[in-house]
Amino acid sequence: MRSSELRILGISGSPRKAATDFVVRKALEYAKNKYKIKTDYFHFYGKKINFCLHCDYCIRTKKGCIQKDDMVEVYAELEEADAMLFGTPVYNGTLSGQLKTLFDRCRALVAKNPKALKNKVGAGIAVGGDRLGGQELALLTIHSFLLINKMIPVSGGALGANLGGTVWSKDLGAKGVEEDVEGFKSVYKTVDRLVELAILLRKTR
Repeated sequence: MRSSELRILGISGSPRKAATDFVVRKALEYAKNKYKIKTDYFHFYGKKINFCLHCDYCIRTKKGCIQKDDMVEVYAELEEADAMLFGTPVYNGTLSGQLKTLFDRCRALVAKNPKALKNKVGAGIAVGGDRLGGQELALLTIHSFLLINKMIPVSGGALGANLGGTVWSKDLGAKGVEEDVEGFKSVYKTVDRLVELAILLRKTR
């Protein structure tokens, strides 16, 4: 049974504890302090999440994924959350392979429970080594995942956060993103909209 307390899950789709980890943690800290809500966090650093094998075990049995790795933890957190914030570093102009693997493995979650993600709110943050290095394409890919799984994608809106949070690391890790004031404005606008809609949807249920 889901908690009566609003919960936001932040996921860093980076294999490192560097820029993306820093930005997602800051976004969750902002949400927790401003809105007094529950936040959870998952990162890939030190975790084992295998590629989807397309074995169709999840489709045939409706019992989840045949692979028992660290996705077991993610499945539980995804089901519990009201809203999700997906962060990714930009790799070759789009999202990371780690986050894409997580998305692929969610097939098992939805096969087991078609309503597991339905009508939950989701948003994205993309962190690039260049100011314009693929952040928007990465965010569009995140939005595609949300739409396919009957979730509600949001962004921070026009004038700075069109598709979500876009941050520039200058390839300097946490130090680089911390200096990107404009980037963090886009992140906080996105978090505001994410929480706003999650609260509104909670009230209508």
